[in-house]
Amino acid sequence: MPKIKTRRSAAKRFKVTGTGEFKRSKAFKSHILEKKSPARKRNLRKAGLVSNSDYKRVVKMLPYA
Repeated sequence: MPKIKTRRSAAKRFKVTGTGEFKRSKAFKSHILEKKSPARKRNLRKAGLVSNSDYKRVVKMLPYA
């Protein structure tokens, strides 16, 4: 069997945690920040986890993660 290629775009966006979940950064933090409250922007800084519905797709994109 040939080796499976990793999707490089996904490799840059997701990191694996110790328990096998995927860490991701949150969206809506790049522009139009004036109207967003400081608390909202602060929460967007924190990492999120990939949801259960998307987990299978991310595993397929990162076969060796």
